[in-house]
Formats: sequence, structure tokens, C-alpha cells
Amino acid sequence: MSPGWHRGLIELRQSLTQPAELFNHCFWPTLMLITLYFMRGHAALLPSILGMNAAMGMVTMSQGLTADREDGTLLRARATPNGLREYLRGKIISVSGGLLVDLTIFLVPALLIVRDLPSVDVGTVLWVLGLGLLATLPLGAILGALLPTARGQGLLTLPILAVIGISGIFYPITALPGWLQSMAQIFPVYWLGLGMRTAFLPTEAGHPLATAAVLAAWAVAGLVLAPRVLRERLIGQHRVQPSRAGRVQAR
Repeated sequence: MSPGWHRGLIELRQSLTQPAELFNHCFWPTLMLITLYFMRGHAALLPSILGMNAAMGMVTMSQGLTADREDGTLLRARATPNGLREYLRGKIISVSGGLLVDLTIFLVPALLIVRDLPSVDVGTVLWVLGLGLLATLPLGAILGALLPTARGQGLLTLPILAVIGISGIFYPITALPGWLQSMAQIFPVYWLGLGMRTAFLPTEAGHPLATAAVLAAWAVAGLVLAPRVLRERLIGQHRVQPSRAGRVQAR
């Protein structure tokens, strides 16, 4: 087992055993279930919630990475061979594992609430979710690396919510202007939501090959770029800190 896998599994186990983290794993699925219960006549809401929460993993990834950068975890990872790649691999495992736990807590009772769903294509759910996480989590790592401090997370959450809002997650994308539809289809969130709706609602027109191609392209780009962005960000941070220390000593 690689160091990244080992680290990711340890972080996942800790998140499932610490009371505060365990509360978060149960709290948000419960809120989603309450929302789904009062809107149980809208079958499309179930796959939309799944797609939205998978996309929101970008925020979780960004928050964890920013915190690790500020407490020196990333600098220690950079000092080891292939440390940043292994760190990124471990973070993807821990965050995606936590998301899968959250989605499972939500999905099992949700299928009992929404009873007018046709048969669910489990295979489509699995490959869309897997590719979707690989497409969005490295992007969250890149965005987290570019944030100056953890206090800037609010600046990241708003654009992600805006992208989710225009991606047809909660209402048909055809209701938007043509230029906004084209913009939404650039991002992986649209294809993640489309794939989920296709799995739960076979009557919807899906594009499985296009969905797989776009999500795979984002996944490859993110996995290639994320370690480089992290490395450059840490190098820049390392250069700035000595200069600040020198100015303090000069004073």
C-alpha cells in the first residue's frame, strides 16, 4: 500500500470516529432528507442532490488543503520523494471516502421516500460518481492552493455555488440563455448532474460517451496540474517567509 493510500485511510477512519466529524457526516444528509421529504413529488431532486454533493467535495478538499498548508503539513510532504503526489492521493481518498459515507447515509432512506423512481442503473451511478470525484477533487485542491488563507474560503464557495446554479442541477438548463448554457457545459458539474439524472431517470436524454469524455478530461488535467500548482505555491511561500523574517530582524 502506497503512503498516500495509507494516509488517506487513516484520515478517513479518524473522521468516522471523532464525535464532531461524525456529527457532520450525519447532519447534512439529515437536512437533505428533510428537504427531499417535503419535495418527494419531484423525482429529479434525488439525483440532483447526489450530483450537487459530489460537486461540493471541491469545497471540502479546498478547506483541508488550505489548513494543511497553514500548519506545515504540505511543507513536510514536499520534503519527501513524490510527497505532494502521495499527499494529493491520500486527500482524494479521505475526502471521497467521506463523501461516499455521506451519500450512503442519504441515499438509503431517500430511496424509501421517493418511491416513484424507475429502476436505478447502479453501474452508471458508480462510474459517474467515481469519474466525477476525480474530476472535481483535484480542482478543489488547485483552488485551495491558490487561496492565501483559510479565511478566504467564502470567496471560493460562492463561485462554486454559482457554477452549480447554472449547471442544471435543480432546474432545466434549457431555461437559461444560450451563452450561459454553453458556459455551464464547460465545467464538470453539469456532466456530473446529467450522468446522475440519466442513472435515476432513464427517460432523460443522456450522453454517456460525452459525459465520460468530459469528466475524464477534467480528471486527467486536475491530477497533472494539482501537484505542480501545490509545488509552485509552496516554493513561493517558502521564498516569501525568509524575506519577511529578514525585514523583522532588520527592524
